[in-house]
Amino acid sequence: MSTSSDVTRSDVPEPPFIQLLDAIDAMPGAAELRAHTYDLLRLLPGQSVADVGCGTGRAVAELADRGARPIGVDIDAQMLAVARRRWPSRDFATGGAEQLPIPAGSVAGYRADKVLHLVDDPIRALAEAQRVLASRGRIVLTGQDWDGIMIDSVDPGLTRTIVHARADTIAHPRAARQSHVWLLDAGFRDVTTDVLTAVLTDTRMLPLVTGLADAACDAGAVTRDRADVWTAEHTRRAQTGRLFVAVPIFVTAATRP
Repeated sequence: MSTSSDVTRSDVPEPPFIQLLDAIDAMPGAAELRAHTYDLLRLLPGQSVADVGCGTGRAVAELADRGARPIGVDIDAQMLAVARRRWPSRDFATGGAEQLPIPAGSVAGYRADKVLHLVDDPIRALAEAQRVLASRGRIVLTGQDWDGIMIDSVDPGLTRTIVHARADTIAHPRAARQSHVWLLDAGFRDVTTDVLTAVLTDTRMLPLVTGLADAACDAGAVTRDRADVWTAEHTRRAQTGRLFVAVPIFVTAATRP
């Protein structure tokens, strides 16, 4: 059996956004967070699990290493191409969270990491999760709170404007904090939520920060000049080891009746 360390390598450099995702996956604490979500699924050996919004497939490989039978589902063709190249022995399928290519009641676990804030209708996505889960199956949702991102800056007022403006460009920026109530409303049982904090100081995380300013500028919340000044500050911070970003991450789990 291949393991997650057996990823198929390529001499062709990955696109920048894939490199950024890889850097996030390799951050201190990231592997432990993923392992925590796997533990919350409470899977027995051989049980099936859907990893929805699987991206490049790392969680699918790690779940398989644990003895589960995972299927990775993603709507992004480029993500799936990378996943299939890296983990050729694993199962991947094209589909969105609101309409999964999975039979009803066929999986014992459902995992979605940083997904619900992007979908058009999170409530419909949770109804779809309920459809594919078997009775007493487990659901685990993980996501960052876009309205709650904390960034150290010499201009906290401008920072608040940029963070909230970026959040307003996202379909459901507070989905992570809302998931607890959504699952209760959908009829799930034993709903629990943990809140963890990711502290980002690595220079490789700078594009995440500067991307906030670009989005706020594009939305008309700040001028290009103010965005450039803010970006220059955090570029200097990153270059001198002083970048500091704290992101609240919610992990919500529940059981299907």
